[in-house]
Amino acid sequence: MPDSKINSILMKLPDETGKGDVMAATSVLQQRANEIRNNSINWQSYLQSQMIGDDDYRFITEFLSSDGTKRDTLLQDQRAQCAKTFLSLLEHISKDQTVQYILTIMDDMLQEDMNRVEIIREYAKKKRENVWSPFLNLLNRPDGFIQNMTSRIIAKLACWARDPMEGSDLTFYLTWLKDQLQTPGNEYVQTTARCLQMMLRDEKYRLVFAGMEGVSVLANILSGRINFQIQYQLSFCLWVMTFSPQLVEQMNKHKIIPILGDILNDSVKDKVTRIILAVFRNMIEKPEDPAMVKENCVAMVQAKVLKQLSILQQHKFDDEDIMADIEFLTEKLQASIQDLSSFDEYSTEIKSGRLEWSPVHKSERFWRENANRLTEKNYELLKMLVHLLETSRDTLVLAVASYDIGEFVRHYPRGKSIIEQLGGKQMVMQLLAHEDPNVRYEALLAVQKLMVHNWFVIINLAIIFV
Repeated sequence: MPDSKINSILMKLPDETGKGDVMAATSVLQQRANEIRNNSINWQSYLQSQMIGDDDYRFITEFLSSDGTKRDTLLQDQRAQCAKTFLSLLEHISKDQTVQYILTIMDDMLQEDMNRVEIIREYAKKKRENVWSPFLNLLNRPDGFIQNMTSRIIAKLACWARDPMEGSDLTFYLTWLKDQLQTPGNEYVQTTARCLQMMLRDEKYRLVFAGMEGVSVLANILSGRINFQIQYQLSFCLWVMTFSPQLVEQMNKHKIIPILGDILNDSVKDKVTRIILAVFRNMIEKPEDPAMVKENCVAMVQAKVLKQLSILQQHKFDDEDIMADIEFLTEKLQASIQDLSSFDEYSTEIKSGRLEWSPVHKSERFWRENANRLTEKNYELLKMLVHLLETSRDTLVLAVASYDIGEFVRHYPRGKSIIEQLGGKQMVMQLLAHEDPNVRYEALLAVQKLMVHNWFVIINLAIIFV
């Protein structure tokens, strides 16, 4: 499918605020918006205190008393006045309750007809003003509702207007969204995620987001304890990002496949299952590099996706897309197993960061035939092993990684000096004092292989561990 058609489809995906949408009814922002719409604002008092002008007063009162065709006609006849009034009200009124109301009715106006974003854009362009400044400033307000309703409006303007968001304005907004996702206890996190869903449908925006470590942020959040709605929304963000093949490599770097594999295995919601399967399918279909496709297939097998697919095949799904994705993935993953070498399996396990005592680790033949391959790509796999020794808190990972370091040293002529240069010797030595006996044992064996010519050291280590 051509990229232009893909982008067109992505940009036309439905929004959460549609009538009857479950998410619209349950998000904190929408619940509070429903309450705010029922508020009564005394516009007369603002006019009398000269906080708003006569023209703004006339327009806002007429706007609020109109609906349907009458409102369409009003907005067509008074486009410039509409933009002026809303922007003027936001600039001159500081009371939170009133600002909340203005933003809510403004968002409703845009939601009724996406083409109305041009009213705001055209006015700013005519006045030679930055269309984003009034809204980006509101993101700094302390009130959470004001921030997040403003964010919704910004996302609509950025995604629906003819002129895209660019430069420092775009960076500021995407950074704000990223920070909000990571804010502990953010009650508006669904709205934050929804705005990101909208933005990432546009390739320009998703490339910028990826460039600011956005994939890493999504991976960290998805690997934590979050509810199924956020799992769905952030997986959706990853799905649209897979339509840019160059971003799939970033997903591998941040171990997206094992993270989503865990969620898939525990998922009880069809919508979560569906979107994760769609991510996996794109990670096989979209990359142009056959080696990356193979690596992704092996990573899915390693993450026990094939086993879960077998379970899913027994379910009855009304959604034909789910069944099609299950069949596609099952076929591709089974085919990848047929071509899977022991080194492919080992390499994928190391890259996943989830080491276990799979057969390759203790296979004498594997190490004899493949130890030299651990030096490929500037010691890529060895560096990953050393990094795991330094950062992992999983005792199984530490034990297996220590064992592998020792086996590499034993089977590769220059293994000792290479491991020492990479800092692996120091990491293994530190694990001799680890609280877990299995980690200490494997670290001791690795140290013995690293110091095989220094019998005095080995004798003393043996005495310590007796």
